[in-house]
Amino acid sequence: MGARCSKLGFCFWSSNIDSNIPRSSDLDKGGETEQGKWPAFREYGLDELKIATSGFSVDNIVSEHGEKAPNVVYKGQLENGSHWIAVKRFHKSAWPDARQFLDEARMVGQLRSDRLANLLGCCYEGDDRLLVAEFMPNETLSKHLFHWDTQPLKWAMRLRVALYLAQALDYCTSKGRALYHDLNAYRVLFDQEGNPRLSCFGLMKNSRDGKSYSTNLAFTPPEYLRTGRITPESVVFSFGTLLLDLLSGKHIPPTHALDLIRGKNYLVLMDSCLEGHFSNDEGTQVVRLATRCLQYEARERPNVKSLVTNLTSLQKEADVASHVLMGMSQETSAQEQTPRLSPLGEACSRVDLTAIHEILETTGYKDDEGVANELSFQMWTGQIQDTLNSRKRGDTAFRAKDLTTAIDCYTEFIEGGTVVSPSVLARRSLCYLMSNKPQEALADAMQAQAVYSEWPTAFYLQAAALFSLGMDSDARETLGDGAALEARRKRH
Repeated sequence: MGARCSKLGFCFWSSNIDSNIPRSSDLDKGGETEQGKWPAFREYGLDELKIATSGFSVDNIVSEHGEKAPNVVYKGQLENGSHWIAVKRFHKSAWPDARQFLDEARMVGQLRSDRLANLLGCCYEGDDRLLVAEFMPNETLSKHLFHWDTQPLKWAMRLRVALYLAQALDYCTSKGRALYHDLNAYRVLFDQEGNPRLSCFGLMKNSRDGKSYSTNLAFTPPEYLRTGRITPESVVFSFGTLLLDLLSGKHIPPTHALDLIRGKNYLVLMDSCLEGHFSNDEGTQVVRLATRCLQYEARERPNVKSLVTNLTSLQKEADVASHVLMGMSQETSAQEQTPRLSPLGEACSRVDLTAIHEILETTGYKDDEGVANELSFQMWTGQIQDTLNSRKRGDTAFRAKDLTTAIDCYTEFIEGGTVVSPSVLARRSLCYLMSNKPQEALADAMQAQAVYSEWPTAFYLQAAALFSLGMDSDARETLGDGAALEARRKRH
């Protein structure tokens, strides 16, 4: 880590991001928990999630993150840069009882496994009910199986998906959460390493509509059609439909598939892209396992622990990492390690002045704690009150977007010289930007950096001003510097 100077004449810290992080196939973990890897479940504030998702921007919607319409899931990043998150938002009518919602979320939030996209927390304020989970950046099984762009899912990877999914269900069962609602190819997500994970959202049951399955009756367990109740055996039936998906590369109704299997035409089921990549014995074993899962009588289906045992013996290329089997290049893997922009960085990259204003207003002055202000008793008693009153008037005007008044009051505060505040400089910088004065905005952001040399906010505001001045190349470089500082903060 070292300091260097930019073309604009100021210094910043740069960091080298190691892209050669060793990866493993993870087949030996068996889905065990590692509690230290994840933060404890907690309750989030609605404002915090608004900032993380850029105000629930439509640009951040990830409709296939383990969910199908009409459910809406947003990608976001927490303000401290600690985690990318997936936020599922729905109306309180789905959970009228906030306490019931919180209790259910807390129970699911106790689960922690490498085989799950884990639930990190929840939020309930007013009419909003939100779930916060780990964000999985590499799409869903539906995408990789049915709508692939560059290569079909390899046979070895399909077997790994089946095993990891079975391990996830086995882990949940061992923790008293055996019921999983509407298990399908949308619920299987791929993490940064290319490993498949089971979405935690399916472990939460919507209290109002009581529906555990989609309206497509051809894929619904027969006992659910009779009783409207989901059982552990119903989950195994859905697992069987997923095995058919993996075998065929298509979403084939179980009754049609079973007719082919009974007629010993199961090879017709197999995805033509897999020809020559599996033995007849392997194909037969997977077909038999799917058939057992799809038995009409629930008691005749295997349990999830039996699924794990059967699928473990079928694994191929166990020493090959998932990202290799998925065809993810090393270049892509290196890019995944590049520091990510915080919500403020994202807003500044778009010069979204409304979002920047909301973030600075919410952040307040907490970052000023990194700046020492040594005042004598005489200075405190003689000058500080007038100075703080100027800032207070500026803050009121800033909140109301009365830009001229805010600039005047903040200028009075700054020129008073009693207290040094990079946050006041940042706020005045934004006021200048909103007043179409990017040169003045840049000067204030640079002065904020001079006061607090390792403050990402100063770099991000400089970038916004540079974009406004048409200096896009310098702006992008400065954004990267801010992201590197945030990554350094997170490591330390």
